[in-house]
Amino acid sequence: MDINVKTSQGSTGVIQPASAEAEGDTTSVAYRWKVLIASVMGYAMDGLDMLILSFVMAAIMSTFGLSLAEGGFVATVTLFGAVIGGYAFGIMADYYGRVKVFSLTILIFSVFTGLTAFASNLTELNIYRFLAGLGLGGEFGIGMTLVTETWPKEKRARVTGGVAIGWQLGVVLAAVVSAWVLPTYGWRAVFLVGALPALFAAWSRYGLAEPPIWVARNELRKRLKAKVKNNEPLTEEEMATYKETNKFPLLHLFANKRISTTTFGLTVMTSVQNMGYYGIMIWLPTILMQKHGLTLTKTSTWMIATVIGMMLGITVFGYIADKLGRRPAYISFQLMSAVCVWIYSGLSDPMHLLIGGAILGFFCNGMMAGYGALLSENYSTDARSTAENFIFNTGRAVGGLAPVLIGMLAAKYTLSGALALLAFIYIAAAINVYFLIPETKDKELIN
Repeated sequence: MDINVKTSQGSTGVIQPASAEAEGDTTSVAYRWKVLIASVMGYAMDGLDMLILSFVMAAIMSTFGLSLAEGGFVATVTLFGAVIGGYAFGIMADYYGRVKVFSLTILIFSVFTGLTAFASNLTELNIYRFLAGLGLGGEFGIGMTLVTETWPKEKRARVTGGVAIGWQLGVVLAAVVSAWVLPTYGWRAVFLVGALPALFAAWSRYGLAEPPIWVARNELRKRLKAKVKNNEPLTEEEMATYKETNKFPLLHLFANKRISTTTFGLTVMTSVQNMGYYGIMIWLPTILMQKHGLTLTKTSTWMIATVIGMMLGITVFGYIADKLGRRPAYISFQLMSAVCVWIYSGLSDPMHLLIGGAILGFFCNGMMAGYGALLSENYSTDARSTAENFIFNTGRAVGGLAPVLIGMLAAKYTLSGALALLAFIYIAAAINVYFLIPETKDKELIN
C-alpha cells in the first residue's frame, strides 16, 4: 500500500492509512518523481560542494598563504557546519514541514557557496564555509524523509538509493567544474559556478506539496493544541497523542530502552559508513601515488572506476534490501567490505588496483542506498526528519575523524596497514546489525 494518511472522523482524531480512493495529487506518479528528483539534486549539491573544496584547496592555500593545518581546518569547519545544520534543520523539518525547510537549506547553501568566491581573508573564508555547511547538513535527512513518506514501501530502499546516487553525481560534477574552470578562471570562479546548480535544485522544489502523512499529523497536532488552549477536555487517548506530538523531536530517539538501543545501533552503522568512505576516498589516492607510483592521471582513472562501482553498488543494494530485507543486505555488504578492504590493501598490479577499486566502492558505499529507508522506518512522523539528520550527521562527525586516525596510524606503521584496519571495523558493524537493528522491510511508516 502507498504511503498516505488521512484523519478519521472520530473524536480522537487518530490517523489511519488512507485508501487508494482517497489518494490525492500528492500520491501521483508525477509528484513522487518530482520529490525524488528534488531530493537527488539536493544531495548532489552536498557532494558537489564538499568535493569542490578538495579540488581547489591547493589554490586556496596558495592565495592566502595557508599551512596544511590551516587548509585542513577550512574543510573541518565546513563539516562542522554540516553536522550542526543537520541537527537543526532536521528538527525544524519535523516542526514546520519538509519542503519549506528543504528549500531554506538549499538557499543558505547557494548564497554562502557563492559568497565564498569573495572571501578576502582566512576568517571570511571559514565563516562562509561554515554557513554553507549549515545548509548542506540538512539536505540528506530531509530529502530522504520526503522520499520515504511519498513512495510505496516496497520501493523504499531503491528510491532512497536513488537519492544516495545524487552524492556521486555531485562528485562527478565537482570534478568537471574544477577541471574546466580552475585552470583558466581560478578557484573563486569555481565556487561561483558551483552555486549555479543550487538554483536548479531550488527550482525543482517549486510548487512541491508537503507529504500527506506529515500534513495529517500536523493538523492533528494543531487541533489538539487548540482544544487545550480553549480548555476543552481531552480523552485519555487524545491526551497521550497530544503529549506525543508535542514532545521535542530528539527525545523520540531515546523514548525507551528498545528505541535507544536502535538509535545507538544505527549511529554505529552510519559512523562506520562515513569512516569507510572518507578513509578510502581521501587516503587511497595517496597510496596509489606513493606506494604504487601511479600518476595523477591514472589515479583519476581509479577515482572514476571507484565512483562507478559505488553507483552500481547503491543500485544493487537498494534492490536486495527491498527484496530480501534490510538486515541481510547490510550484513552481507559489510562482511564483503571487510574482505575487499583487506585484499585491496595487498594489491600491487595497476589493473588489479583499478578493478579492485570499483569492487571496493561497490560494497563499501553501496550500503548508502539503505540508510534513508532504514532510518525512516524506525521512527515516527513527529521525529522522522530529526532521526535521519541526527543519526547520519553524527555518523558523519565520527567518520570525519577517520582520515586523521588513519594518518596517525600510518605514521607509526604503514598507510596500507592502517587502512586494512577498516576491515575489522566493518566486521564489528555487521555484528552490530545482527544484534541491535530490527528488520523493517515492508513496514508501514509510524504515524
